[in-house]
Amino acid sequence: MSPRKDSKVSALTIVILAAGRGTRMRSTLPKVMQRLAGVPLLGHVLELAAQLEPAAIHIVYGHGGEMLRQHFAQVPVQWTLQAEQLGTGHALMQAMPSIADDQRVLVLYGDVPLLRAQTLRALIALAGARDVALLSATPANTTGYGRLVRDARGALKRIVEEGDATVRERAIAEVNGGVLLAPAKPLRKWLGQLQPRNAQGEYYLTDICALALRAKTAVHTLKAEDPAEILGVNDKQQLAAAEAEYRRRRARELMSQGVTLIDPARIDVRGEVTVGHDVLLDVNVVLEGPVHLADGVRVGPNCVLANSSIGPATVLHANCVVQDATIGRDCQIGPFTRVRPQSQLADGVHLGNFVEIKNSLIGEGSKVNHLSYVGDAQLGSRVNVGAGTITCNYDGANKWRTEIGHDASIGSGSMLVAPVKIGDGATIGAGSAITADAPAGKLTLARARQVTIENWQRPVKGTRKP
Repeated sequence: MSPRKDSKVSALTIVILAAGRGTRMRSTLPKVMQRLAGVPLLGHVLELAAQLEPAAIHIVYGHGGEMLRQHFAQVPVQWTLQAEQLGTGHALMQAMPSIADDQRVLVLYGDVPLLRAQTLRALIALAGARDVALLSATPANTTGYGRLVRDARGALKRIVEEGDATVRERAIAEVNGGVLLAPAKPLRKWLGQLQPRNAQGEYYLTDICALALRAKTAVHTLKAEDPAEILGVNDKQQLAAAEAEYRRRRARELMSQGVTLIDPARIDVRGEVTVGHDVLLDVNVVLEGPVHLADGVRVGPNCVLANSSIGPATVLHANCVVQDATIGRDCQIGPFTRVRPQSQLADGVHLGNFVEIKNSLIGEGSKVNHLSYVGDAQLGSRVNVGAGTITCNYDGANKWRTEIGHDASIGSGSMLVAPVKIGDGATIGAGSAITADAPAGKLTLARARQVTIENWQRPVKGTRKP
């Protein structure tokens, strides 16, 4: 049907049905709290709803409601309890007393996380203020979905749930996507007319379409371009399928922005990611946004980046983990390096393999070589930290800072016992345990006198002292 041209379209209210227990998940978590790409299913739906800029968002909850309300306490929504789960129609009834007659109501589901805003905007635009609109799809596997029954001219007659469908009706390829848009005033009336005359003994929201048609109300249908949009998540297999589809989408997004993915099937993107030109991501990279990758960044295989910014032309070699950190341009990181929260690396920094940086500032052109730990420290420019060096920042009760000046050189295997300051241009001899400040431009050593123990014998397996 062609959409009715109304001079004024009513404000939009969104109702998200999220009361299902999700017993097939076999989990103590409510179904809508199961995580997809690190975010609860309901979180994805709330993010989608916010993009539509509705006048209000209502969540109908049931099992695990307190967990939901606590987790989303900062989200501006209205909560409605469905104490007894008697079907989707019954769930929507619980929210209607809080919705004015002059609103249009869009019904979404807390376990359908892959819908796109562009699809819903098209659905909303399809119907006028007094019409009903419904989302449909033609998935490869129609199991579990209600079927759209049409007449010989293709007009919608009714929706029949799979459990109530005949063999002929089950062969219909077009299924109900569940998303419904209707004007609040007649919707309230139709909900009052629902009857649980079905195999499940529930009040089906899908019966609204037949009631609307009987009332001579236009019912428009929009077929989703991507059937994956209507994918509902009821068990761990479906959750894995949704995760795979989400990965594919995010991979396509990155490639459309010019990112080279060595294998698009082996990339995980969770949250916001912004990229420059000529970014390359190798296999099994995980990006947990917000993440920014500047021009020419190359990320090796098996790296994890979370809440971090990586500067132009920087290379992260294999198996690095970067979390809540900022890395400048032209840096070389890893392999097997961990940059922990509150760390900032200036331009041209080199971190060797098996290096860990925590809550530290590393100056321009400085190098921290392999097998070193730098925590709660500030390094100047052009510092060289030899292999196996440790800043001993914890005294058992408190954390202390280490300060290393510009152009300092720290010999391999040194222990810098904080709080301590190493002056500009200072050199620390290899194997030193530095417990006091080292002056600028000087060589400082702290070693015990080397001795050789005469007549000592290495222990032999199987022998014991008497």
